Amino acid sequence: MKYLFLGLAIVLEVIGSSFLKKSEGFTKLIPSIITVIALSSCFYVLSHALKYIPLGVAYAIWAGVGIILTAAVAVIIFKQSLDIAAIIGMLLIVAGVVVINVFSNTTAP
Repeated sequence: MKYLFLGLAIVLEVIGSSFLKKSEGFTKLIPSIITVIALSSCFYVLSHALKYIPLGVAYAIWAGVGIILTAAVAVIIFKQSLDIAAIIGMLLIVAGVVVINVFSNTTAP
């Protein structure tokens, strides 16, 4: 259940960030409302995940996976491009999350 909370927080963060771009600096009402609701919900759900997952570990996973998914949305939806440095950097973030989850004792329940 703890990772379900974390996964939902990640999805809500990606939705919020994506609509943040669409809000054009909070000048468009509907995307602005969706941004506020998604990000508020994200932090609410993340707070429940933090009852069971250590803060540093949860934040690393949340940020790492969120970066990858947000970048994917940027490429697919907003037609933005990533250069090789951005891709390598994101792969290093994912590698860090994998190392934490596979080798660190801080992920133990």
